Amino acid sequence: MKTLDVVALVKDYPGERLRCGQVGTIVDTPAPGVFLVEFADVEGEPYAFLATPETDWLALHRPTLEVV
Repeated sequence: MKTLDVVALVKDYPGERLRCGQVGTIVDTPAPGVFLVEFADVEGEPYAFLATPETDWLALHRPTLEVV
């Protein structure tokens, strides 16, 4: 995983009001194996940031269009 990858939480963070499955974007890697993820609403306004180990995240992938 790297900066700007879209990821989903694999566990709840009730103290942060974040739940398993919430989707965010990696915005920084403050330490090896740790990602700072930004969560934003549908208008792009950030509402939470969370820095946790890579094991707390699932990378999401979108299919790419093949140009013929």
